[in-house]
Amino acid sequence: MMYLFQPFAVLGFSLACSVTLASHDSGRHPAGYLPAPLTGADFPVKATAVPEQVELGRNLFFDRILSGNRNIACATCHHALTATGDGLPLPVGEGGHGLGVTRDTGTGPAAIRERVPRNSPPLFNLGAREFTGLFHDGRVMADPARPSGFQSPAGDDLPAGLENVLAVQALFPVTSAAEMAGQAGENTLATAAAAGDLAGPDGVWEQLAGRLREIPEYVELFIAAYPGIRDAADITYVHAANAIAAFEASALRFDNSPFDRYLHGETGAMSSAAKRGMRLFYGKGHCATCHSGVLQTDHGFHAIAMPQIGPGKANNLPGYSDGHDDFGRENVTGDPRDRFRFRTPSLRNVALTAPYGHAGAYGTLEAVVRHHLDPVDALHRYATSEKLLPMREDLDRQDFVVMDDVFRRTAIAEASELVPVHLDRREFSDLMDFLHALTDPAVHGLPSAVPARVPSGLQLTE
Repeated sequence: MMYLFQPFAVLGFSLACSVTLASHDSGRHPAGYLPAPLTGADFPVKATAVPEQVELGRNLFFDRILSGNRNIACATCHHALTATGDGLPLPVGEGGHGLGVTRDTGTGPAAIRERVPRNSPPLFNLGAREFTGLFHDGRVMADPARPSGFQSPAGDDLPAGLENVLAVQALFPVTSAAEMAGQAGENTLATAAAAGDLAGPDGVWEQLAGRLREIPEYVELFIAAYPGIRDAADITYVHAANAIAAFEASALRFDNSPFDRYLHGETGAMSSAAKRGMRLFYGKGHCATCHSGVLQTDHGFHAIAMPQIGPGKANNLPGYSDGHDDFGRENVTGDPRDRFRFRTPSLRNVALTAPYGHAGAYGTLEAVVRHHLDPVDALHRYATSEKLLPMREDLDRQDFVVMDDVFRRTAIAEASELVPVHLDRREFSDLMDFLHALTDPAVHGLPSAVPARVPSGLQLTE
């Protein structure tokens, strides 16, 4: 299998943000512009209070039983061995083989039909209370006005009882043909998904619950995790989604980075260079306008001229009909002013979570930071040979349809909200040191979260 990847050479730099700085006395806590440190109060207690639910969720997260053809798991694209992502710009979903950058596109009739349109985001700290919306376009969000308590693509069909946005999120990859369901006609779950039957008695979620009811070991795990479940008949996919969310919230919480320790008063936790980079992050670099708060996200949506690669989201600029554009937040709100806006990601463990951008356009942290420093220039200078994707001729032809089109590239550039910011070589290096200081050393123990086996007996994700 061949891959394309070259170091990026995009010069220039800008981060959209402005913060009023208090004076900083080096050696002391720079109170006045830093967020308060994370504490246990920032995370719900249930994830750790119900270990049986966490264990159930761990098994479900790694079990291929939740896919239409029983050949892909949640963990395939969010694996502990690949920093809760998959290391690829765009996931290779249902039909592929392998894990991470070794994953191929499959063979024969079962091969993937298209690349998954958006990058697999990392899952770190998503159990924090401040996360009330998920996905690159925010299509899952808390909404007390709705019967379920959440806005989602399922609308009023979203079942009741989901405990948080992480649980809601767990309902949707299983409904996607490219991600986990498979193609209509391949299996009954995929056929239901293609017909839009998610919540009906023969819908996707009931079919998955039925599969779990047939496995005695899972029945035992559900009974142990939920006092209200007495036998197999009581199991629903809502229970499964809540358990997956509990596992993610518990196992993927990392809040002891050098930056965290510094916020707690351990002034020697970060290097001098990282401290200088921190002041740039919250000052001259203007990073914290968007990457604000203790988890470095404002949870908002911004247009930053990020390159568009891959099949897109079936959007079309005027004069086009191929569906290769991705309008981002506009797909949810219907507001043209939201075109090309995407959710601000948290930067926790960011040094480990390449590639970057909603379409995974940048393969290194240095490259994506340079993009932020001068987004429009970086967009126009982006080299379309610079990608890391399994090569397949029919897919390769679609990867840069947008970036090879001057009009489409210009439309993305004109929507950008960022103003260029100049950093000299030392400043850039210091900023990078700070971003590395957002890595919790405990994250390197993530492989221990992988179970030795799963109750279905299916092969674990490679």
